[in-house]
Amino acid sequence: MEIGLVELSRLQFALTAMYHFLFVPLTLGLSIIVAIMETVYVMTNRPIWRQMTKFWGTLFGINFVLGVATGITMEFQFGMNWSYYSHYVGDVFGAPLAIEGMMAFFLEATFVGLFFFGWDKLSKVAHCVVAWLVAIGSNISALWILIANGWMNNPVGAEFNPETMRMEMTDFFEVIFNEVAQSKFVHTVSAGYVTASLFVLGVSALYLLQGRFTDLARRSIAVASAFGLASALSVVVLGDESGYSAGQVQKMKLASLEAMWETHEAPAPFTLVGLPDQEARETHYAVEIPWLMGLIGTRSLTEEIPGIKDLVAENKERVRRGIIAYDALMTVRENRGDVPPEARFVFEQNSMDLGYAFLLKRYVDDPRDATEEQIDQAAWDTVPGVAPLFWAFRIMVGLGFSFILLTAYFFWRASFRRMTFPRWALWGAVAWIPMPWIAAEMGWFVAEFGRQPWTVSGVLPTAMSVSHLSVADVLFTLAGFILFYTVLFVIEVSLMVKYIRKGPFQDVAETEDWKRRHEARLRSRGVVSPAE
Repeated sequence: MEIGLVELSRLQFALTAMYHFLFVPLTLGLSIIVAIMETVYVMTNRPIWRQMTKFWGTLFGINFVLGVATGITMEFQFGMNWSYYSHYVGDVFGAPLAIEGMMAFFLEATFVGLFFFGWDKLSKVAHCVVAWLVAIGSNISALWILIANGWMNNPVGAEFNPETMRMEMTDFFEVIFNEVAQSKFVHTVSAGYVTASLFVLGVSALYLLQGRFTDLARRSIAVASAFGLASALSVVVLGDESGYSAGQVQKMKLASLEAMWETHEAPAPFTLVGLPDQEARETHYAVEIPWLMGLIGTRSLTEEIPGIKDLVAENKERVRRGIIAYDALMTVRENRGDVPPEARFVFEQNSMDLGYAFLLKRYVDDPRDATEEQIDQAAWDTVPGVAPLFWAFRIMVGLGFSFILLTAYFFWRASFRRMTFPRWALWGAVAWIPMPWIAAEMGWFVAEFGRQPWTVSGVLPTAMSVSHLSVADVLFTLAGFILFYTVLFVIEVSLMVKYIRKGPFQDVAETEDWKRRHEARLRSRGVVSPAE
C-alpha cells in the first residue's frame, strides 16, 4: 500500500497519542493511591505512611511532568496536521478541551505544587486535602478529554450548518452526557487505577525479593492489591457497559471486533478465537461461546446484532442519501441570498448522511458523479481492519482477567496470610508490571482504529480531515516527534529506575525511630510483632 499524506498523518498522531497514554493511566491511578496513603497517615499518625506517601508521590511527580509535556505537543497536531478537522468541528470539539485546560489542568497543576512543597507549611489535614485535590484534578482532566473523544465516536448535541460549512453545537449538556463519553471515562480511569496498582504491587514485590524497605513494601502491597482488585473488577463491569454502548451507536465497530460477517439469530455468540479473513469476508476456525455477544451488545436474548455485510448494505443506502444531501447543499451554497425552500427541505431530510457522501471524495472530486462501483467501494470503506481489531480486543480482555487473578491472590495473602508472599508470586508481580500498559494501549487501538474511516463517526472521514501539507513536511515533523519522544522516554525510565533503586529516602530517621519505639512497646506487653 502506498503511504501518503493521510496515512503519515494518522501514523504521527497514533504514535504521539499512544506514547502520551503511557503516562496517563499511571498518573490517574497513582494520584488516588497516594491520596489514600496520606489519608491513612492522617488517621494513624504513623510516619511509615507519610514516608510511603512521599515515595510514591515522587514517582507520581516524575510521571506527571512528562505526561504534561507529551500531552501539549500532541494537541498541537490539531492545528498542524488536522486543520480541516479543527475548522469543521472546532466549535464542538474545542469546548471540552478548553474547559479541561482552564479548569481541570490548572487545578491539578496548582495543587501538585502545594503537594510537593507544602509538607512543612500546611497542616496534616490541609496537606491531605491537597493530595485529594490533585487526584480529583487528574480525573476531571481525563473526563473532559474523554468527553471530546466520546463526541468523535458519537457526535450528539451538534448539527451541520450549511451557511458556515461547519458542525456547530446545539446542546452542550447532550455533549457532556454523551453515553459513549461517560462509559469511556469510567472504563478508562478504572484501567488507570489497575495500571498504578500493578505498578505499586510490582515495585513492592521487587523490594521484598531484595529484602529492602520491607515495611513499606508490605503495606504498599496491601493497599495496591485491595485497590487493584476493586479496579480490575470494575474494568470488566464497565467494559461490558462500553460494549453495550457500542452496540447501540457503533454497530460496525462491534461487528468488526467480533469478526461477525453475517447477522446471527438472537442471541449472537461471542467468538473466543478465530482467524478473520477480510478478503474472503469470513472467519476461519471460529470457536464460539453461545449467547454471550447478544448479552453484551444488546442486554437481551431476543435482539439481533447486525453483521458486517448487512451494515455495509445499510451504509450503501446512506451513501446514496448522502449524495442527495450533497446536491442540495451545493444548491444552498450557490443561492445563499435566495435559497429555494425545496432545496433546504431536501438537505434537512438527508443531512445526517452527508458524511457518507464525503467518503466518495477518495474516488471522485464531486460525489454526484460517482458510479455504482464507487458507491459500493465507499460502503465497504466503512469496515475497519477486522483482524487487528479482533486480536487487540482479545489481548486486552485476556490481560484484564489476569489482573483480577493477580490482585485477588495478593489481596488474599495480605489479608489472611499475615502478608507473607511466596517468591514465585513476587516474581510474577514484577514480570506483570508492563502488562496493564499493553492492555491500555490495546484498548485505545480498539477505540480509535475501530472508528475508521471516520475522524468523527458518520460526519467527517479521516481522509478529508488532514491539513494541506506535503509528505516531506509530515515526514520531517514525524521524525522530530520520534526523536523528542525517545529522549523523553529515556528520561522517564532513567528517573523512575533511579528513584526506585534509591527507595524511600525521605523521613527515614523519623520512621525508624517510631518503629523501634513501637516494637519496644509490643515486647513490653509480651506481644510478638506480626510480619508486616
